[in-house]
Amino acid sequence: MEPCRPISRLAILFLCLVLLPLFAAAAEDLDVVRFGLFTDLHAHDVDSPLDGKWMTHTEERLTAFVDGMNTWGADFVIQLGDYVNGWVVFGGDLGDPARIPDILGRTEDLYAKFDGPRYHVLGNHDVYNLSKDEYLDRVSIGETYYSFDVGAIHFIVLDVQFAEDETDLSHTFTGVGGFVPEREIAWLREDLAASSQPTIVFVHQMLDEYLEEWGSPIVANQAEVQAVLEADEEVIAVFQGHDHDNVHSIIAGIHYVTFEALVDQGSPASWALVTLDPSSQTITIEGVGAQADYELPYARSE
Repeated sequence: MEPCRPISRLAILFLCLVLLPLFAAAAEDLDVVRFGLFTDLHAHDVDSPLDGKWMTHTEERLTAFVDGMNTWGADFVIQLGDYVNGWVVFGGDLGDPARIPDILGRTEDLYAKFDGPRYHVLGNHDVYNLSKDEYLDRVSIGETYYSFDVGAIHFIVLDVQFAEDETDLSHTFTGVGGFVPEREIAWLREDLAASSQPTIVFVHQMLDEYLEEWGSPIVANQAEVQAVLEADEEVIAVFQGHDHDNVHSIIAGIHYVTFEALVDQGSPASWALVTLDPSSQTITIEGVGAQADYELPYARSE
């Protein structure tokens, strides 16, 4: 048998020129993070005609989202709160509040058909008839505020369902405003300090809105939370629900994006496909239904 001949330097150079770009492209593709996002599903078994919520279409709309995300191959999915409507409806029969936990459980069964990790943000409607422990008992998370990493991106979920005396909001029947207690703010500072990755923050009530009729922000200590986020150079965006409409603002170089609701009558089922590309440092939001499209840079500049 003829002995193997050593590979020439020219051949090695040729292989490097051919293969290295392929390896580099593959590495870049692995760095891209893609996830699906919806907000304000308001799962319920009756509609709320006076405020235009089409809640009896919960199964149809959530199933469409999950099927779409499985087909797209999302790395994970997240919902930004008001997952279940709670007892209160406007212009309809309130019914027995004892059924709300089962509505939440059936909704989670639908969400669980996504083939991958799924995350939750707690909304104000979620605690209308439930405590936080009762909510957590039926969903796929163990805490109401937490963080996780996917690829080269850090993600933070905030819970603003607190009263200004720092107690949990629970069984409120109705309520809109929020607050972030000092223990959560301390946790947020520590979590941000421990990560050097680009960071996305998820929250239900908006952190960039001042309500003139209230004479205050919707999250009472909004300015303090904003200051913590601005002090960390890695925070690039805050993704929010609650308002049921598309809004984008920039404060101190951080993108604040409020997403279209999944529940509303008169508009198609709406959600977002989000792509984070560390190589180009871009956030691409592709909207479905009434959700707007955005192409946003990472850069912390106004």
